[in-house]
Amino acid sequence: MPFTEPRHDWTREDIAALYEAPLDTLIGKALAVKAENWADGKVQKSQLLSIKTGGCAENCGYCSQSAHFDTDVKAEKLMPLEDVVAAAREAKAGGADRFCMGAAWRSLKERDVPKITAMIAAVKAEGLETCVTAGMLEPHQAHALREAGLDYYNHNLDTSREYYSTVVSTRTYEDRLETIAHCREAGINLCVGGILGMGEGREDRVGLIHELSKLDPHPESIPINMLVPIEGTPLGNSPEISVIEMARAIAVCRIVFPKSWVRLSAGREGMTEEGQALCMLAGANSIFVGERLLTTNNPGETRDEALLKSLGFEHASREETATPQVRRHTLLGQA
Repeated sequence: MPFTEPRHDWTREDIAALYEAPLDTLIGKALAVKAENWADGKVQKSQLLSIKTGGCAENCGYCSQSAHFDTDVKAEKLMPLEDVVAAAREAKAGGADRFCMGAAWRSLKERDVPKITAMIAAVKAEGLETCVTAGMLEPHQAHALREAGLDYYNHNLDTSREYYSTVVSTRTYEDRLETIAHCREAGINLCVGGILGMGEGREDRVGLIHELSKLDPHPESIPINMLVPIEGTPLGNSPEISVIEMARAIAVCRIVFPKSWVRLSAGREGMTEEGQALCMLAGANSIFVGERLLTTNNPGETRDEALLKSLGFEHASREETATPQVRRHTLLGQA
């Protein structure tokens, strides 16, 4: 029988055994879990907007927006509210029902809290689910975002605890977990995942999933990103990770997090149609659409529609994609 209820007793060895299973066995288990919790043939669309680009004080080795590295990305000011609302309306017209706003900050400054809360409220008023990523938060800031109507806060762990210092040194793993705890305490759903292909080993991918499994409750959203190498960043020459490895990670996440969204995130632009299909068949039930993901390219609406059509999938709202049990789990995560 597939796992249908979230477990918090996964060991690293348990997850490694799943990860190492023959691919057909692994995906078969993932599909059994998915069938118990999610609608067949339906994929939710999310869209991501960089509301404040570049100039970040962090030195995350994968990021073109870091002030530490010489890339083509230049520092910009926070976008005006009216421009954010216009982008949200365009995203909704394109079929997205979840709108994510990303600001390249080490942490949210007090002076910017009213501006971010205004954006959240305005996007919510357009009928979209909201997600924000703006760096580290203090407890009162998390509560302010929740009071504005924020549904999700994105704060990825990126990789395993052991490999983390290879990727970034300007903040610690515990710093990330602290912000995640502040969001959970404020009643905000969590969007927490990682990036594959940063030179880490399979043991680090297992370690990332294990760290996520220890969060109680589990994050309601698990984004899995494939590194998009950026010239000028320390990880710009990282060896390419295979799509099969991406599919393995997605399938394991589908099993370990049965009631969480598993989102196929950055990296689709460099995948073939067949590679994206494999990741969706492994259990991903949400994709990011639009021409851009923060500062990197995305396939775009025409290619996405062709992909979904070839698979016989249709994009659907979060309510249509999730079963009643999953919707209830998400609401409980806000309690």
